[in-house]
Amino acid sequence: MDRLNFCRAGWPFPDALGQSIARERFRTLLLGSFSAIALILAAIGIFGVVSYSASQRTHEIGIRMALGAQRHDVLHLILGQGAKLAALGLGIGVVLALLLTRLIASLLYSASATDPLTFGAVAIILLGVAVTACYIPARRAARVDQMVALRYQ
Repeated sequence: MDRLNFCRAGWPFPDALGQSIARERFRTLLLGSFSAIALILAAIGIFGVVSYSASQRTHEIGIRMALGAQRHDVLHLILGQGAKLAALGLGIGVVLALLLTRLIASLLYSASATDPLTFGAVAIILLGVAVTACYIPARRAARVDQMVALRYQ
């Protein structure tokens, strides 16, 4: 039912307006919920990959620390590795999003599919989540005891 029919049926205008955009509001809520779940799953995945990679490099990290590397050097090493992976994934994602703008445009309400502000904000949020997910394994790797790491098999 469109807005005009709601108003002719005796509905107050705010109710008629609310009913006319209820479907779009539900789609937005659903899309936002799935996006939040995808962001959480991506953060967990990045955390797992970086954590596994750091645990596989325990011996190397122990040698680096024994040769004089400081904790902040190891932290920067692991964070840099995670940030490079995140930037690569972000670049691929932006290119794919730009290629799929026609599909995206049909899902948007009063916004352009190639809005640079939206693309920039999403990129910053995703990069921030990725670096945050990398921080815990990096901090754990920086606290590795040198002797334990050198004996690590």
